[in-house]
Amino acid sequence: MNTPKELRYSEEHEWVKVEGEKVRIGITDFAQSELGDIVFVELPEVGDEVTVNEPFGSVESVKTVSELYAPISGKVVEVNEDLNDSPEFVNESPYEKAWMIVVELSNPSEVEELMTSEQYEEMIKED
Repeated sequence: MNTPKELRYSEEHEWVKVEGEKVRIGITDFAQSELGDIVFVELPEVGDEVTVNEPFGSVESVKTVSELYAPISGKVVEVNEDLNDSPEFVNESPYEKAWMIVVELSNPSEVEELMTSEQYEEMIKED
């Protein structure tokens, strides 16, 4: 299972990459493998507000539809439009091509509450 060390992780299987005052968000390698082949991704619009632990979109796989939960709060400043035409990026490249949104942090301390890669790996071992 690929869990890059520089990222932070949520209990809902989202990853967060800190980029100054902003964070880039996607779903983990573990999450995409559990979901199976992704066929559709629904994301918020630029300018939308996301709230920690609240749904901000969904991913549809051949098996199920799963909500995406915001790991932090803030304003959406960028959306990965490539996922509209290529939802399979979520399976192929969950950390590079399949980032979902970039959020301007409203509360930077929320990042500290997310898990490290080691903590996340422990959690998924227990699942």
